[in-house]
Amino acid sequence: MNGQPSGAIVFTDIVGFTELTALRGDDAAVSLLARQDALIAATLPPDGRVVKELGDGLLLWFDSARSAVLTSVALQDRYEAEALTDLPLWVRIGIHWGCPRRRGDDIIGHDVNLASRIAGVAAAGEVLCSLVAAEQAQRDGPLPGITFERLGPVVVKGIPDPVPLTRVAR
Repeated sequence: MNGQPSGAIVFTDIVGFTELTALRGDDAAVSLLARQDALIAATLPPDGRVVKELGDGLLLWFDSARSAVLTSVALQDRYEAEALTDLPLWVRIGIHWGCPRRRGDDIIGHDVNLASRIAGVAAAGEVLCSLVAAEQAQRDGPLPGITFERLGPVVVKGIPDPVPLTRVAR
């Protein structure tokens, strides 16, 4: 332990955002980001916060892995409902449990990098989490209506050892 508080680190990434911007223009991109902001504001629980915006992605922090998983699934449901409009909102989400370093209001370090890489492995509409995050989320019992499908160790860019991942399924 590095003396930093443990928590759930969540990355979101809008799939196809660069292509959408190229094809539909900056106004469409700004509109899509505004929709994402509204969905996040309506869904984020008290123990979660937006650490920072990263272009079309977000870095989120949760005090509880359970809350991070439940919120991520709720967000995917909301994103899916929003995708029925003329501007699709397909998002990939990655979750990891760790002890990042604080730098002002920001968080940095290996655990943050790992959460980012997990999001990068996820498909559109998918929530992936590290095995440690899945175990932490289930510490107080099963999550209602949610299962964790083990994917096994997955090689992710920049991380020396394969990472045990799970897919969050409804």
